Amino acid sequence: MLKGKCALITGSTQGLGYAMAERLAAEGCHVALNGFGDPAEIEHKRRHLEDSHGVRVLHHGADLGVPDQITDLVGTAERAFGAVDIVINNAVVRHFSPLEDFKTEDWDRALAVNLSAAFHVTRLALPGMRRRDFGRIVNISSIFGQRGTVNRVDYVTTQTALIGFARAVALEVAGQNITCNAICPGSSPTPAIEQRLADFMAEKGQPRDDAVRSFMASRQPSGRFVAMDGVASLTAFLCGAGGRDITGAAIPIDGGWSAS
Repeated sequence: MLKGKCALITGSTQGLGYAMAERLAAEGCHVALNGFGDPAEIEHKRRHLEDSHGVRVLHHGADLGVPDQITDLVGTAERAFGAVDIVINNAVVRHFSPLEDFKTEDWDRALAVNLSAAFHVTRLALPGMRRRDFGRIVNISSIFGQRGTVNRVDYVTTQTALIGFARAVALEVAGQNITCNAICPGSSPTPAIEQRLADFMAEKGQPRDDAVRSFMASRQPSGRFVAMDGVASLTAFLCGAGGRDITGAAIPIDGGWSAS
């Protein structure tokens, strides 16, 4: 079902975004990557997807805090592949600060990248989805879209809003073969989490396996990271035939965190 479709994935040059790109490419999707990083490394990853899966892959370095660049990102993908069939709103920025010390520019940046970018990408891709009567929109939220935590007001707010956005869009497109859902992962070994784990290991003086168990003690009852491949597999399922009637949902994949 997904062979020949185009998947546009924001924030996909590393971590969870790239894992989803790899899985959708394996399903036969052409892929529009987006994100920052070392140009040579990004090109290596782009070529890897093409060579490994026999699909076409482009990279666009749009800054998702700038609406005009988002317009160019979606337009470039549509011109290259003829359509944007799948949108994965994955890009995110995070800041850590008590509310009274939170910088206004950091708040504005988080709203722009984490939330408004999802609105703009979806808004721009949706008319083509309606014309073709096919579309899959997946917002990558977080366990913190369903729970609060301290010193992360921008992240909790925007990840919660992505769930509401998914529900609203799902109802608007319910009469067509278009779905919109939110996935709420727990902690995965993304570059950002790996850095936090490294800091935790240094602070506690623990080897990695012990540090992971300690790090997870107040988080995931499973005691282990959520595998990025698992999140990618769930994304692919929602985009495929089996996900046709799943829409407006907020789906946890968090090692039991939301159940505790």
